Amino acid sequence: MRQQEDSVRRIIALQEEVEQLKHAVVSHAVVDQAIGVVIAYAGLPPEPAWDVLKEVSQHTNTKLREVAEHIVQWPRCAWLPPEIRQALDASLERHRPRTPEPGDER
Repeated sequence: MRQQEDSVRRIIALQEEVEQLKHAVVSHAVVDQAIGVVIAYAGLPPEPAWDVLKEVSQHTNTKLREVAEHIVQWPRCAWLPPEIRQALDASLERHRPRTPEPGDER
């Protein structure tokens, strides 16, 4: 009887773990898609685009997955929540490569 109870507990724990992993895979896919949108929109390489998403999440106190979902939907619906749009614009401004002005020496 004890062994059967242990097996049932183990099965339940494994089922919960599988559900968590499924959720993580979906969240990861949405984040990857959002990185692609930021790359296309701002012309950033992948690493800075990832940093932009993290900053927007932190500055708006919004889960990264939620920020990513908004950004993925943005091209289709042409709207972002104002706080996400403001944080996105500010973060992009910080991450865009600086274009040298005429006469600038490097």
